[in-house]
Amino acid sequence: MTAEDSFQEELPGYKAKISPSMKATLTWSRDLVFEGRTPQGYELDFDADVQWGCKPTEALLLSLGGCMAIDIVSILKKMRVEIRRFRIDLAGERNPEPPQYFRAVEMVFHLAGKNLDPRRIDRAIALSRQTYCSVYNSLRPDLDLKIRYVLEDENADPA
Repeated sequence: MTAEDSFQEELPGYKAKISPSMKATLTWSRDLVFEGRTPQGYELDFDADVQWGCKPTEALLLSLGGCMAIDIVSILKKMRVEIRRFRIDLAGERNPEPPQYFRAVEMVFHLAGKNLDPRRIDRAIALSRQTYCSVYNSLRPDLDLKIRYVLEDENADPA
């Protein structure tokens, strides 16, 4: 069995732990500030004025990056890639008029580690995008998602 066969069998196991239904609570605090809480007790504050929390669209952009990052790190680990650092720079372009959905998102992955083979990275990105990332697959089908990556020296200080 190859490493690629192994991760294809194991990643669905990781995804199988995810419940098909989700719940959360969003409570109005004041003005345009809302407090979100997960059943596990994690909190995220939303604020239209960005004084007491993030904008919902910022949280969506971060959620997209977080979902893909979790998938990609999981897949690369199954491929026996040793990741030392991983950062994603995200930029989103929104429709100028309501609804102000994301028209385009650009992600730049910065990776450092051992066995960072571009073919493996490309495969991990493709699997996340096409099969595993539920956030990406919940967005509009016309979203223009551009992904590129930079392989960094694992001994250098992160930028």
